[in-house]
Amino acid sequence: MLSALSEFFAPTARRRGAARLAASLAVSGLFVAGSIAGAGTAVADDTLQHRGGAAATLDGLRTYDKAVLHTDGETRELPAGLFEMTVDGGGKLKTYCIDIHNPTQNQAKYLETPWAQTSLGANKNAGKIRWILQNSYPQVDDLAALADDAGTGPLTAQTAAAGTQVAIWRYSDNADVDAVDPQAEKLADWLERSADHLGEPRASLTLEPGAVSGRSGELLGPITVRTDADSVAVSPPADAAAMGIEVTDKDGKPVTEVTDGARLYFDVPEDTADGTASLSVQATTSVPVGRAFAGVTKSQTQILAGSSESTVSATATATWAAQGAIPAITAEKNCAKGGVDVTAANKGDEPFTFQLAGEEYEVEAGKSRTVTVPVAEDQAYDFTITGPGGFTENFQGVLDCRTTGNAAPPADETITQLAPASAGVTAGTDGLDLAETGTSNATPVIAGVAIGLVLLGGAAVFFFRKKNDPSTEE
Repeated sequence: MLSALSEFFAPTARRRGAARLAASLAVSGLFVAGSIAGAGTAVADDTLQHRGGAAATLDGLRTYDKAVLHTDGETRELPAGLFEMTVDGGGKLKTYCIDIHNPTQNQAKYLETPWAQTSLGANKNAGKIRWILQNSYPQVDDLAALADDAGTGPLTAQTAAAGTQVAIWRYSDNADVDAVDPQAEKLADWLERSADHLGEPRASLTLEPGAVSGRSGELLGPITVRTDADSVAVSPPADAAAMGIEVTDKDGKPVTEVTDGARLYFDVPEDTADGTASLSVQATTSVPVGRAFAGVTKSQTQILAGSSESTVSATATATWAAQGAIPAITAEKNCAKGGVDVTAANKGDEPFTFQLAGEEYEVEAGKSRTVTVPVAEDQAYDFTITGPGGFTENFQGVLDCRTTGNAAPPADETITQLAPASAGVTAGTDGLDLAETGTSNATPVIAGVAIGLVLLGGAAVFFFRKKNDPSTEE
């Protein structure tokens, strides 16, 4: 029997402003304010920096049955199954949890995220998780066929979802966990035994790199489009016509629609005032199964099990000037190093010097340099990069790179108890209070992290400035 949402979660097997930035740099430098936000702090949608893909809001745990987690000689019953998300701009997602000890947060915001920026990056079994997703519910929604293949006996949507989630937890969290229902447990065992390694699926939509810079009068780029969508709509910068700026191909021909692999450029007229602008691209596609979704604030990391046709997007920025240092700034999580990589590229004709946490770094003309800002596991970060004339870039998120496995919670911490859905969960669906799902052995109230940037030697502000600029000397 098809699930109630199978009609838009079709199985893969059946279908495949101008700011005078550079001039101002010579006067006052590029100011970067850094702060550490509490994990529970809300993040406004318009401040999110996302390399690309789907952005969604968690609706709840909708199709599930029971499982039992064994930790340190104790057992704990918890729900196991499929979550649903609503995609910004349209679309629905179904996901499983890959972070069993971390509870979800009510209406948490999630972003499509590369495996390397989640716990999957260091998980040698990440490919087996993707295999499970491809070969179980809801990708295989013929439950009779699934039961026959697995030798389980009759399965319902709820028990199939539970068995699939249990098998995933065994690989994502190295968890000692069993499904309560006998058929669900047989499914979990079969999936665990049968799983093979599959590679990470490509992003639904991204732009590489996310920021470029160069001299006015030149084509700034290239910015490469990576997508599995059939076509991608390109939106030029706001007020582009007034500034004479166009988004073009390598020959300078304006483009409004592209496909995978296309290279985009900012065509900035020579007499344009020094400044910065951004372009956006958007497509409608099914997000590939196996893509990770990380919370913007601290919330249980998810992995995609099914997608309707959904709206995905990406943005990229360009900075230009007539002369001097011309920086482009990007930032992304680096789970391997336990921090956030801040990358400064300089397409100008003079060195670009910046200070970070009391250290000075220089980027030669035509070169780039990356500095890793240490951030503690489960800690939220908020880096806002601003400059004269309204230039601003903001990078926010939570460094959630590890799961706790079977480690027992500290004696002074309280395990989050699971409870049935209360007000706010749609009647007639299988749902839980999102703040109660998961089994937390690390209390999610990491808010109140009033340590500033202690990990950075106590530095709470960063300064990017032009070398030998006396106005920025302390």
